Amino acid sequence: MRPLLILFIVMPILEMWVLISVGQQIGALPTIGLVLLTAVVGLALLRRQGISTVMRAQQKMQAGEMPAREMAEGIFLAVGGALLLTPGFVTDAIGFACLIPGLRQLILGKLLSRVVVIQTSSYGRYTGAGQHPGQGPQPDRQPGAHDVIEGDYEREDRKDRD
Repeated sequence: MRPLLILFIVMPILEMWVLISVGQQIGALPTIGLVLLTAVVGLALLRRQGISTVMRAQQKMQAGEMPAREMAEGIFLAVGGALLLTPGFVTDAIGFACLIPGLRQLILGKLLSRVVVIQTSSYGRYTGAGQHPGQGPQPDRQPGAHDVIEGDYEREDRKDRD
């Protein structure tokens, strides 16, 4: 919690310092123009990357795979888009890092190497590698043991058919 508090105090101060420094070098109007330009370019890049990520996620879901990487990319794209809409060059740099595919893949590769995805089968059997979190290996259940299948039935008597 403390790093976030420090981040919310330090980032605006850093942004103001960079904006004032750039404004002193090139002037106020060109600085405002650059901030608006980065927002427009960032939104165009966000749209293109977002559509690409959604298409890959749909392909994985249709193939029966879990689109974990694409979901993480979606979060990165949302954060990057929000940072690009925030006025300032420091947040724009971080936002572009979230939107540029090569940098995003590098950052996601580092983060996702620490994440474990757990998936269970329809019988409650653990299908991931290693042990189930907080427990030992899950025992295999026989299909049909304690399963409830809901449905409707209609009784047909032979007399009714004639």
